[in-house]
Amino acid sequence: MTAFALDTDDVAWCAELRALTADRLRPLAEKAEPGRVNRPLVAALGELGLLRRMFPDGGTVRALDLCLLRESLAQECTEAETALALQGLGACPVLQSGSERQRARWLPEVTAGRAVAAFALSEQDAGSDAAALTLAAEPDGAGGGWRLSGEKCWISNAPEADFATVFARTGEAPGARGVTAFLVPADRPGLSGEHLDMLSPHPIGTLVFDGVPVTRDDVLGEPGHGFGVAMRTLNLFRPSVGAFAIGMAQAALDAALEHAATRTAFGGPLKGLQSVSHRLADLATRVEAARLLVYAAAAAYDAGAPGIAKRAAMAKLLATETAQEAVDAAVQIHGARALRRGHLLEHLYREVRAPRIYEGATEVQRTIIARELYR
Repeated sequence: MTAFALDTDDVAWCAELRALTADRLRPLAEKAEPGRVNRPLVAALGELGLLRRMFPDGGTVRALDLCLLRESLAQECTEAETALALQGLGACPVLQSGSERQRARWLPEVTAGRAVAAFALSEQDAGSDAAALTLAAEPDGAGGGWRLSGEKCWISNAPEADFATVFARTGEAPGARGVTAFLVPADRPGLSGEHLDMLSPHPIGTLVFDGVPVTRDDVLGEPGHGFGVAMRTLNLFRPSVGAFAIGMAQAALDAALEHAATRTAFGGPLKGLQSVSHRLADLATRVEAARLLVYAAAAAYDAGAPGIAKRAAMAKLLATETAQEAVDAAVQIHGARALRRGHLLEHLYREVRAPRIYEGATEVQRTIIARELYR
């Protein structure tokens, strides 16, 4: 397989994933309360073996598999896609940097869909500039542990997650070099949080740490090297955020194509109007270009090629911006009906905005690309 074409097995697997999502996962998503963790949906992802594709027994995550999973699920059910992605984002640091004990305790529960994970990096004033985080890990006596004090914000699956990968400042050095990653179970004393009511229907909230105790056994990787734990996870997941965006873009494009073929206006179908047909042609081209860039970034990651940060940033940048354009154009082609609550495009319109911000905003991706160009 090259970076620019899927083999027949991957194509067949994607078709199977879309059918499975529509048949088994979308009904569970439709029954859920917006803004809350949908545990039946997470359990179904485990029962169907989809979470295991992110956490294979050999321990090596195939970035292209992750992209194909997220794109295929997103075309049929964004809630299912996001539930899967959040499990990966929260637990991937455990897979990559956790001890044998940590992996044995949590990864089987995550892959089975019994435990819900969270990735707690962002803070109220430390989002795009993640190295500016202020959650404090103060030394806790002679035992070599710490107590966490402060707040995390915009955390997916918070405060309902069963555990969180938490990044706190232990102060070995200034900036990113003084950050440590901890695995913090939800039942630790002093840990609380609340839900945030957001534009999209996904569970997002705060985590409040009031002297939460953590020990050396809770550290992921090494003290003072937590920012590397975060960046390894984000480098893997950034191309797949692009894949999520491409799934939404394709769903919007498919809806626009169907509507333009069947909607009659000015004496014929909308697709007969050059302004509409050329718009669809441009969108289809941009979606395919973004898809190929996502696949290329994932294939480069899997091959251990150089320049992963630049490739991942390019993929996320183009894919998320393209998805925003595709959904907006599809709404325009549909007209007012697309703005009615419950319409697919109304749903996508709310969903598509956030990926241009999280895991590095569009402006951050441009900064990364420019920095890498001048290395």
